[in-house]
Amino acid sequence: MSVGLRPDGVPSRLLPRPIEEIAASFKIDPRIPATVPGFDAPFFQAGLAGYSDGAMRLVARHHGCPFCVTEALLDRTLVNGGKGRRKEDPDLIACECGMGELDDNRAAGLDDHPIAGQIMGTDPGEMAEGTAILLGMGYEVIDVNFACPVKKIKRRSRGGHFLAHPDEAIEVLAAVREVAGDIPVSVKLRRAWNDTEEMAANFERLFDAVYDLGCVWATVHCRTVEQRYIGPGRWEFLRDLCRRHPDRLVFGSGDVWTVEDVFAMLELTGVAAVSVARGCIGNPWIFRQARDLMAGRTPRPPSIVEQRRTLETHLRFATVIHGDRNASRQMRKFGIKFAALHPEAAGVKRAFIAAESLVGWQAVIDRFYPPDESSSAAAAAGLGVNSTTQTSPGIDASS
Repeated sequence: MSVGLRPDGVPSRLLPRPIEEIAASFKIDPRIPATVPGFDAPFFQAGLAGYSDGAMRLVARHHGCPFCVTEALLDRTLVNGGKGRRKEDPDLIACECGMGELDDNRAAGLDDHPIAGQIMGTDPGEMAEGTAILLGMGYEVIDVNFACPVKKIKRRSRGGHFLAHPDEAIEVLAAVREVAGDIPVSVKLRRAWNDTEEMAANFERLFDAVYDLGCVWATVHCRTVEQRYIGPGRWEFLRDLCRRHPDRLVFGSGDVWTVEDVFAMLELTGVAAVSVARGCIGNPWIFRQARDLMAGRTPRPPSIVEQRRTLETHLRFATVIHGDRNASRQMRKFGIKFAALHPEAAGVKRAFIAAESLVGWQAVIDRFYPPDESSSAAAAAGLGVNSTTQTSPGIDASS
């Protein structure tokens, strides 16, 4: 299913039973759909800086993703109108991508709900104002980012900075909760600023405050802020956290690259849902595969024709949202990820990197992604590839 999608260095996970059995027997915690109707499966698309725009989210929805989080929106940017309402409003994006009325687009599957608007900032007052703006756009959940490890974010006392300063974080969170009222608030955390005892205590203080203030769940990334994205995540941290707090909804994040990883994390850590981040860039089929496994069906990799169809849809949505010039730039980082699923991955990746316009993009698609199954089968045969058989290294199951 997921060959080539897990980077080198990610540790193997020894499972007590087969992935298929784990998935088919898993039942979502009923508190999740009760809190957010439509959030009906134990996985979702994370907020990804520079990636999880309306185009990526709508494509994920087409492939079975039950819930999405926006990339982090700065409170000050929202308050000052810097990005503009069109870039943040999920209903306007869906209307523009469908070029019709909202109800018609929803009927056609262009519905970017349920969705969390992720907000990040420093000042409690500005965070409260930003939250009010997001509420006016119809987000079902407000997600507060206390996890971003990017250096410029830390320098400006945002994101992961708060894990070293829990009192400041609690002030911000209290301000957001007050404005949100009955709308659910969630929080994104990392397991600490670093691995010192002081920072471990700071995490515990902030983690407790999340629930004491009435937030519905915390999504915990199992690396520290100082680690950023380097080195393996500590799933055992998530396991211990869930064991100590069985009454709390805890979502897990970190080292989820394949559909097998989704169910391995659920089984080994006890989290209630899994945040799929870098593992779904260029691979929206991970959500369809996860639903297939839960339904007892054998998941399959996307055919070349399916890949072409999804690439063209993603490109069309990106063009509507960003314009021709910006869309071709925006899509480069997606193309190199989509390429990993192609039998001729290295050549496709190089071609997407070289494409500098929408015309160039379409030329790459036409060259490597035939529009019908017979042409795709012939192309795969010519490459000596069995396009229907893929396995995932790194997950061991024993009964």
